[in-house]
Amino acid sequence: MEFTLSLPDWAVEEHKHLPAYMPTLEERMRHVIRFSRLNFENGTGGPFAAGVFERDTGKLVVIGVNRVVPSNCSSAHAEVMTLSLAQKILGTFDLGGEGMPAYQLVVNWRPCAMCYGAVLWSGIRSLAIAGSGPELERITGFDEGPIHPQWDEELAKRGVELINNVLTEEAVAVYHAFAASGALVYNGRGG
Repeated sequence: MEFTLSLPDWAVEEHKHLPAYMPTLEERMRHVIRFSRLNFENGTGGPFAAGVFERDTGKLVVIGVNRVVPSNCSSAHAEVMTLSLAQKILGTFDLGGEGMPAYQLVVNWRPCAMCYGAVLWSGIRSLAIAGSGPELERITGFDEGPIHPQWDEELAKRGVELINNVLTEEAVAVYHAFAASGALVYNGRGG
């Protein structure tokens, strides 16, 4: 038995036009946010995207998007898709392994309960997010699950740098557009 998860065709095509290096964090986040908007506008998943980059050089590994509904897979969140693709591309399960550059995960909001765990186990050395407040759930209706009250301190304990509030307003604008679209909000057991 086997299952496969993949990016939608539009995202594969978009990758061909992305710069190989994105030196600034704002440039990385801007592309991630654009992918989040394109994902729901194309009807290929929720308004979520994430990217893996070399933290210090900005070299792009991959930008992935949420694929839960079209893939019939509740774990196909943007972070899981992106981390899994990066591990496949780089040929390692540990993105923080010996002799590797420091990899950074850039996400258009704080990871949900499941994706938070995926971040911890991935080996990533840096997490950059557009925001971490209640806006996402309030605007969209998505249930992000029970997040550890000291989630940021738990990242630090494990050597994961946190950068918060990168292009917050741009990310929130996508959530408003998603909510206005009337697209499906998936929450297991109704959230």
